[in-house]
Amino acid sequence: MSSSAAPSPAQHPFTNPPAYSFPHHRLVQDQRFEDRQPIVLVACGSFSPVTYLHLRMFEMAKDYIRQNTNFEIMGGYMSPVSDQYKKPGLLGANHRVNMCTLATEQTSAWLMCDPWEAFQSYQRTAIVLDHFDYEVNDVLGGVRSPSGEMRRARVFLLAGSDLIGTMSEPGVWSERDLDHILGKYGTFIIERAGSDMDQATEALARWRHNIFFIPQLIQNDVSSTKVRLFLRRGLSVRYLLPMSVVDYIEENGLYQDESAQHSAEKREEKDGGPGKGRSTPNPPTPATQAISS
Repeated sequence: MSSSAAPSPAQHPFTNPPAYSFPHHRLVQDQRFEDRQPIVLVACGSFSPVTYLHLRMFEMAKDYIRQNTNFEIMGGYMSPVSDQYKKPGLLGANHRVNMCTLATEQTSAWLMCDPWEAFQSYQRTAIVLDHFDYEVNDVLGGVRSPSGEMRRARVFLLAGSDLIGTMSEPGVWSERDLDHILGKYGTFIIERAGSDMDQATEALARWRHNIFFIPQLIQNDVSSTKVRLFLRRGLSVRYLLPMSVVDYIEENGLYQDESAQHSAEKREEKDGGPGKGRSTPNPPTPATQAISS
């Protein structure tokens, strides 16, 4: 594989948003270790708004990967979902991408925000991972090993433990998508207290070799849902989010409107619902996720 062998526009398998350019300014394309497999971490989610826990997930994964695997991280990406996701409390894509960009660019030396998923119709997680695989390996040419060999970087999904719970529920994810996500790519899962990982992984046993569980050594239950509730009640969210994101929210008057969503999120918070600590959301409905590509 050669870095100059990028596909022609006619070969492009994806629809890109207008004026889209894949961010790769922090993607490392030269490996340090010959004996390690290069990987890229991708977290898909609402990020409405992005919190320190979202960022912390990447750091926990980085420590785990360095100490327990033969992988080498070449880059990390946040991929905000499209507005078509229709989740309660979902701010417009433009604001969510801006906040994720501020958070990654001003708090990290290796994370990036990719707006590809956000500015188009709803994209299934399997397709989003294909997009990253295509951009990193086919367009950019992959990465170079210390010996000079060009290699494909493997894409991994990074998510909270609630994702595995939904994947083990019959009818929520199509078998085809599960095999694509967990079979072709794989996932790193941040464990949460109270999650029944044994039951979930039993249902996904055929892909167990591609599912890596990362313990959360310091418990953190900050969630976007809680942050939105704080903001609507006029409470401070400083030190729950990067200061640049807090400033952006205040300057743009975000999450201040009282609406029916407020009541829905209060019930969701009380019940420990799907917004709690989520980094990768469930599909909108079982029927939508089950649509084959």
